[in-house]
Amino acid sequence: MILYILRHGIAEDAPAEGDDGARKLTPKGREKMRDAAEGMRNFGLKFDAILTSPLARATETAEIVAAAYANTPPPQVMPALATGVPPAEALAALRGFAKLKHVMIVGHEPQLSAVAATVMTGSPEGAVLELKKGGCIALHVPARPDRGGAELMWMLTPRQLRTLRK
Repeated sequence: MILYILRHGIAEDAPAEGDDGARKLTPKGREKMRDAAEGMRNFGLKFDAILTSPLARATETAEIVAAAYANTPPPQVMPALATGVPPAEALAALRGFAKLKHVMIVGHEPQLSAVAATVMTGSPEGAVLELKKGGCIALHVPARPDRGGAELMWMLTPRQLRTLRK
């Protein structure tokens, strides 16, 4: 399987006393994600599944990516991709998709970097990565995603993804 790990786009600031999960993408964040999604399509990426955190900024990001692919496949909410969920739980939820060839997950830091480190090394502390908002990692996962042994194919910044749309 090729596992694509995408951090949500630029979102509204967290309210002082509000629901962090309700934060949406800013207008600029939506525009940049649309451009990045076009870059993904032009780069030749394909997805059998797009799985997203239930938080608004991640679901909106996943919807933008899916729209660039005529909503095929549509995004599916995976609660294990929410903030604060341990990487092991996210990977356990991902096991049901291991037979697919191209899977994208959309979520949040620091969970996504810990998921990537675990998939590569078997430990959430096994690699240090910094995934920018709207950035994406591609990993070739030869076996179960929670066991390590994946190969980092590439890591692109949001700017690099947007450049690919041209």
